[in-house]
Amino acid sequence: MERRMVVTVADCPARIVPAGTPVVIPKDTFVTITQSLGGNYTLTWSGQMVRVDGTDAQMLGLKPEKLEFPAPENDQIQEEQVWDALKTIYDPEIPVDLVNLGLIYSVALDQQSKRVDIQMTLTAPGCGMGPVLVGDVEYRVAKVPNVESVKVELVFDPPWQRDMMSEEAQLATGMFY
Repeated sequence: MERRMVVTVADCPARIVPAGTPVVIPKDTFVTITQSLGGNYTLTWSGQMVRVDGTDAQMLGLKPEKLEFPAPENDQIQEEQVWDALKTIYDPEIPVDLVNLGLIYSVALDQQSKRVDIQMTLTAPGCGMGPVLVGDVEYRVAKVPNVESVKVELVFDPPWQRDMMSEEAQLATGMFY
């Protein structure tokens, strides 16, 4: 388990674990990093566990995760870029991204309202990190050019099964047989 104390160098957006409630950690605040996985950070701050997106790591004095897209050629949302953003989001307990885990069921674009609708699931219905993962998806997909809003629906039908994982994810987790 990682334990490293850092001081925020700017106001830092975060989400309370497991509720996913957005908060801002003030500049010049001591926090303890307890985990860094998939480019995101889990911290303890003021007696609470919070999650900071890796794209905001510079506010912790760390190297930020880069999420870059080519300049848009028009005002349309590119579905491929949405999927690329989703592939940068990792399950907090399994070092595999949500797409390769098979947790993303569908992506629908509403070009007129500039909205992305996503249906996703969790590896288990009782997963306590569900709200945080939903927040991760909303945060990262909102960085895609021309996206103005993201709506994530958590669904459990069909229930997730390990055969929904890519072969690479099955190999990485030792679940390939």
